[in-house]
Amino acid sequence: MQLEGRVAAVTGGTAGIGRGIAEAFLAEGAQVALMARNRDKAERVLAELDVGDRAVFIAGDAMVQAEVEGFIDQAVAHFGRLDVLVNNAGGAGDLQPLVDLSDEAFDLAIKWNLYSTFWATRRVLPGMLERGFGRIINISSVEGKIGKPVFTAYTAAKHAVNGLTKSLAQEVSAQGVTVNAICPGLVITDIVKDNGPATAEAMGLSFDEMVDLFAQESAIKRPNTVEEVAAVAVLLASDAGGGITGATLSVDGGSAPY
Repeated sequence: MQLEGRVAAVTGGTAGIGRGIAEAFLAEGAQVALMARNRDKAERVLAELDVGDRAVFIAGDAMVQAEVEGFIDQAVAHFGRLDVLVNNAGGAGDLQPLVDLSDEAFDLAIKWNLYSTFWATRRVLPGMLERGFGRIINISSVEGKIGKPVFTAYTAAKHAVNGLTKSLAQEVSAQGVTVNAICPGLVITDIVKDNGPATAEAMGLSFDEMVDLFAQESAIKRPNTVEEVAAVAVLLASDAGGGITGATLSVDGGSAPY
């Protein structure tokens, strides 16, 4: 029960890595507010979690500033405070060579991955700083450290998330708020299964070929798991993670060179 008594908020919290982190936090005793767009799906997730009033769903779109900030405000109103923020919402969006990339597609990648992180973090920080305690965990990507063809906009956004993480840590860690990023490699979530074929096609590969390529780029020669990412999030949210800040922690099986 490493997180007993702590209150966490997770954007994109009803599927994939976000849901895995929420489940791990709940298993460690936390209370958790989940943000996502699909209310029907969220209600099913809450029923499956079966933790009573320790989990609450608040509808919101990570690409709409007012809804991101409203999620933070409602979570605080519901639980009384937020100790941990996990900025998980994001995605690769439209994958094309840069020469074919529209302003709108580039804008979407930046808003979905970077602005959503910025908006939620800025909203939650005053309360954390006032109490002298907080944990901000940004879910970045291995693409925040390396580059791949057609991932240009997503890679730019995740590099920016890592930069935000490092600079903010320097601003607030002496006041008790740690700020870190987790950089997962390929994780085969339902979202990846749904969107992966289109991603693979943009890379000129089949889905299975893309998975094998990403696996072979790693030292472990396989995709990572949601549980492996969630375990690192638990560490960062716990007392044991108090000395870690400004880090971009790879959970990529050794794919990134640093």
